[in-house]
Amino acid sequence: MTDELQLLAPADFPPLLREISDPPKQLYLRGKLPSFGHKWLSVVGSRAMTTYGKQACHHLIEGLRGYPIAIVSGLAYGVDAEAHKTALDAGLTTVAVPGSGLDWDVLYPKANIGLAREILKSGGTLLSEFKPDQKATDYTFPQRNRIMAGLSHATLVIEAKEKSGSLITAKLVTEYNRELLVVPGSIFSAESKGTHQFLRLGATAVTSPEDILIVLGIAKRSGPTSLSELRDDLSEDERRVFEIIHTPVPRDSLIEALELPITDANVLLSTMEIKGLIVEELGVVRVR
Repeated sequence: MTDELQLLAPADFPPLLREISDPPKQLYLRGKLPSFGHKWLSVVGSRAMTTYGKQACHHLIEGLRGYPIAIVSGLAYGVDAEAHKTALDAGLTTVAVPGSGLDWDVLYPKANIGLAREILKSGGTLLSEFKPDQKATDYTFPQRNRIMAGLSHATLVIEAKEKSGSLITAKLVTEYNRELLVVPGSIFSAESKGTHQFLRLGATAVTSPEDILIVLGIAKRSGPTSLSELRDDLSEDERRVFEIIHTPVPRDSLIEALELPITDANVLLSTMEIKGLIVEELGVVRVR
């Protein structure tokens, strides 16, 4: 883990960040920048993430496993933290751009300092234009959002209220002439009112990892396309579970589809959860 604080001059910035109209004068960095040859994808959204938002985040980012993509987010609660965690689980490099300086005693939010250390341990990056001892304030977050939008080839919004900080990022994405991607949500959810605004204005609707790959100009590989195909240590029953839960599935429906004795099915699912292959939340089973 590279924990040493570094100062980057504009000449050392990721190339896309140098192109925006209001680039930072300097960047502070912990860790190692992803390859500039990668496609950088910002993932933003509600801090009050719903179960649907969490499932969508996992489904979409997990589907990018093995591709040359770096996941950028803001280390905040909700979608940001989930995007970083899922990227780590999927073996993708991730970049955190917090709304504070990078000194450990001011890094925001404190609850995610452990996550920040995991990002560094995995070979990822912490970036900030703020002085290392700058505490998070109301103005630092909108200022930080332009860094995230500027770093990335595209930005994916997963749930955003009608008045949300994520919408500031989305507006900057369009101003910088970058690709804006939106996950459609429930018409009954307040967490989707903001994202639907951008769909009406022409943002690209994303319902699968393939949609993201198309926007980023990455050809879908002809080899393994799922976690079950990438692993050769799965039993036949475990592979069947993965085939069924390519999208999250209620546990009862999964057990019925497996056509196994209930006791055997419960033992199988419990074992897979212990092995870290799947996770169950509120009665719904999904790939971890």
